[in-house]
Amino acid sequence: MFILNSFKLSILINHSVSQTELHGVLNQMEKVEHIGIAVKDLSLSIPLFEKLLHTACYKTEIIEADKVTTAFFQTGDTKIELVASPAQEGPIQKFLDQRGEGLHHIAFAVQDIETEMQRLRSEGFVLLDEKPRPGADNKMVCFLHPKSTGGVLVELCMERPK
Repeated sequence: MFILNSFKLSILINHSVSQTELHGVLNQMEKVEHIGIAVKDLSLSIPLFEKLLHTACYKTEIIEADKVTTAFFQTGDTKIELVASPAQEGPIQKFLDQRGEGLHHIAFAVQDIETEMQRLRSEGFVLLDEKPRPGADNKMVCFLHPKSTGGVLVELCMERPK
């Protein structure tokens, strides 16, 4: 089911729209889904962010394939994902070793991740994933290489079908 804002809905109702234009209206990065922050120790960072955001962590999750443990917070429409490397190996640990704790990635929600991946690939962006893969918080994800996005690690995410 698609949720359209009033501007998009008026385009569809009041104008003849080609398939390409309709595809562009329905398949786009909809919003910032979450901001990922790399941390060394969730046992220290969770209480810190609970105080900072004045809200409880609503979920922790281990993603074994990525060698990462996550903790999620929500304040208003904004989600924060803390990412840590419990085994002190893998991409998060490499990031922490090189850069220390801090902003790791920005994630955008999309309606159709495969279509968005195809669009971005055709625009010249470098994808780190060949196909969508399971991520945290019931999402299918794909990351874009920071070298093709101005130095920012970008994540696409889409709700997994139930």
